Order: sequence, then C-alpha cells, then structure tokens
Amino acid sequence: MAGGGIVQGSSQPNYDGKVTAFVIITCLVAATGGLIFGYDIGISGGVTSMDEFLIKFFPAVYKNSKDKTGKESQYCKFDSHLLTLFTSSLYLAALVASFVASAITRSFGRKVSMTVGGLVFLVGAILNGAAMNVLMLIVGRILLGFGVGFANQSVPVYLSEMAPPKIRGALNIGFQMAITIGILLANMVNYGTAQMKSNGWRYSLVLAGVPAIIMTIGAIFLPDTPNSLIERGKQEEARTMLIKIRGTENVNEEFQDLLDASEASKQVQHPWRNILQRQYRPQFVIVLLIPFFQQLTGINAIMFYAPVLFKTLGFGNDASLMGAVITGLVNVFATLVSVFTVDKFGRRILFLQGGVQMFICQIVVGSLVFKAFGVAGVGTFDKANGNIALVFICLYVAAFAWSWGPLGWLVPSEIFPLEIRSAGQSINVSVNMFFTFIIGQIFLTLLCHLKFGLFYFFAGWVLLMTLFVYFFVPETKNTPIEEMNRVWKAHWFWGSYIPDDAVGLAGHSHVQLSSSKV
Repeated sequence: MAGGGIVQGSSQPNYDGKVTAFVIITCLVAATGGLIFGYDIGISGGVTSMDEFLIKFFPAVYKNSKDKTGKESQYCKFDSHLLTLFTSSLYLAALVASFVASAITRSFGRKVSMTVGGLVFLVGAILNGAAMNVLMLIVGRILLGFGVGFANQSVPVYLSEMAPPKIRGALNIGFQMAITIGILLANMVNYGTAQMKSNGWRYSLVLAGVPAIIMTIGAIFLPDTPNSLIERGKQEEARTMLIKIRGTENVNEEFQDLLDASEASKQVQHPWRNILQRQYRPQFVIVLLIPFFQQLTGINAIMFYAPVLFKTLGFGNDASLMGAVITGLVNVFATLVSVFTVDKFGRRILFLQGGVQMFICQIVVGSLVFKAFGVAGVGTFDKANGNIALVFICLYVAAFAWSWGPLGWLVPSEIFPLEIRSAGQSINVSVNMFFTFIIGQIFLTLLCHLKFGLFYFFAGWVLLMTLFVYFFVPETKNTPIEEMNRVWKAHWFWGSYIPDDAVGLAGHSHVQLSSSKV
C-alpha cells in the first residue's frame, strides 16, 4: 500500500520574512482564548467532588458517595445523569454556537468572534457563581458553552493565518498550551477553595470570569489577519498587515497567493454545501474524524472527572484534588514537548507515538483497577497500586498532551482552503463539542456499567485512531496554509480527489505521488 509521503521539488514556496516580535505577541494574546476552555474543563470535576456543592444541588449523589455499607459499587457512586448534565450541557451549547460563530467569523473577522465569546463566557461565569438552584447552574453552563464555541471556532483559525509556515505548528499549539494552563489553574483553585468552610465552590465557578476578561480585552486590541481582511475586501490593509507580521517589504509572492485563494473563495457562495463536494472530501473526512477520535481517547472524561475518578479509586478528598493538580502539571509540561517538536519532527510522528503510549497506559490502568475492585466494584487501592495507577494516568495525560491534544486542534485548522475554512472549523468545533458532550454525559454511567473495562474501551479506540493516522493523515509541517492542496495531491489515497487546477497546485507541477510502501 502506498504511503502518505510527499515529494517536493525545488520550487516549493518559500516566502521571505522572519519571525517578528509582533506576530509572536499577537499569537500569544489570541491563544489566551484557550484559557476559558481549559479552566472550565478543570473546574467542573473539582466542584462536583466538593461535599457542600453536592449537598446543595445533588443530595442523592452525596448520599451514595458517603455509603459505608459496602453494598454500593465503587464504580457507581457518582452515577447521576443530572450531575453529568451540569458538566456536559456546556458542550452542547458550544456545538450550536460554533455555527453562529462561523458566520460572524467570515463576515466580521476572527477578533470579533473572540470578543463576543469572551463577553458571553463572562456572563455565564457570574451566573454560575451566584447560582441558587440547578436551573441557574445549567443556564450559566449554556452561556459558558456559547463563549467556548465562539473562542474555539475563531482562535485556531486566527493562529494558523497569522503564523509563518515554518512555526505555524508551535504558535497554533499556544491555544492548546493555554487550555492546559487553564486546567492546571482550575485544579489549583479547586484545591484551595475546597479548604474553605463555606461557598468554596462559588469562588471556583465565578473565577472563570478572570480568563474571560483576559481574552476579551486581548481580542479588542488584536489586529485582524491578512486572510480575513482580504476576505472582506480590505486589500491594502491586508498587505500592510502582512508586511508588519512578516517583518519585510518583500511579501509579493505570499500576498498574491492570499489574493488567489480569496478569489477562489468568492466563487463559493454556499460553503456549507460546497464542503460536501468531492474535491473537499479529504479535508471533510479529516475534520470529522480527528475531533471524534480526540474525544474517544477518553481524555476529557479523565480531565472532567479527575477528582471524582480519584475518589472512586479510593483516594481521599484532598488527595483526589491533589492528584488532579499533578495531572494538570503533567499536562502543561508535556504540551511544551509538542511546541518544540511539532515543526521539527512533524505532526504524524507525535500522533503515532502518543497513540502507542496512550494505548499501553489505558491497558495498565484498567488492569490495576480490575485487580483492586474486580467486577463487583468492592475493594480499595493499596498505597503502592494507587501510586502506580496515578503514574500511568500521568503518562497517559502526557502522551495526549503532546499528540492528540494540540494536534486535534492544529491539523483541522490548517488544512482547509479559504473558501470553506470558516465552515470547516465550525464542523471541527461542533464535532468536538458534540462528542465532548456525549462522553461527558455518559462517562460516569459507563464507569458504572463497564467498570474496569471502560479503560479497555478507550484503549480500543486509541488503537483504531492510531491506525487511521498511519494510513490516512498526511504530513502538513512547513507547508504554507494556502498551498495545502499540494499535500493532499501527493497522498496515496486522497490524491485522486484533488483536481489538477486546485488552488496551490498551479506552478507546482513538480509535486509527485509518493510510491513508498507501508
């Protein structure tokens, strides 16, 4: 079977320019949009493990969690659809918001979507912190979801368009880096507020407004991308901005490529309909399966419910929250690995190595849980096995953090031509949010019914997605975003879907299909 390699001749686009301080600063500011997503992921599980929060809103869950009779399975102590709805409702709202954000992003620019997202998220955080009943909690979560949907739709596209091709991966991963920092900060906040005598959960929830304020203020002062300015007919502004972010007056070749891409995009009146055409089939399949697979790694189930999971595995209240802090730290530092390697070694090697490591860790953790609790769910972790389980959960989190975590956002954001880019990113976000909602909603029920087998369930999906990457995901490193059709044309499977006159192929007839075997 032919491999997915690409053979490039000497005329590969190599735009002039350098990495400017301006583009680094703008990308770092934009990447703070990931803070709101990360903070929410981290805060939910910690709050739902706090006794005061459970007593006020979910008394039945609190009663089960304190059962000392030995009749209640450890696997089922936190199984409550209402409790999981508190966590997962946000992601259903984000799914809907991503489609609204697509139209705003295309018509008014990327920064407007980021600003709207930050403001709506701020209102949701305030409502959650002031909640007096479950309805207020859910409404607040829905508003948070709208904010996340806008941010996740616009920020990755903004980063991919602003960054120079040679470091696009590293700068785009700034978004995932911000997510991991948000998760860590949330875990630390939860650990601190859990020590408070009362209302600790309120402080945890309302502090989500801090990253929302940071994102909103940052977005107000951000410039728009050259691609977005051209898309809205502001060519002179776009050229000026391109000169500024590239640090050189010689931007003629790149600017012309952006104009060509924009002209092609104007021929597409219905991007949602056109994205289904055969010529966009490679991007469409990738943008459906990458976010789908990302959620079926099981990572958000573990990050959402890390304190709950650790309590289920026999850790005490403080120990479970500290375990979440430890995994949060691992998440942050492991993401740095991808920042420094993604543009050097490429996307595929990180996908593949991370997949293998996650598969092994899931199998080991599942086996340790089976040894401790068996099928009945009765028993406890001794200190040695508990520590071993924590180590392998951390290794699993690390593998995700340098592979499917950042690449699940990077790859879909960089593969679409301009004419369907906003629609493509909306599909990416909506698929991600839909399956985040599904996994978040059913995880505790799955844990109750599949028991230790839940870890084997996710391991099976990790194996499948790793094989998919090996055969069907091409390498995209160092390829200009408006020249990405060359990558698809050179792929052993997807090449036949790309027409010979596609944008980015003109003048690059030297690109040939690879005949390497796998």
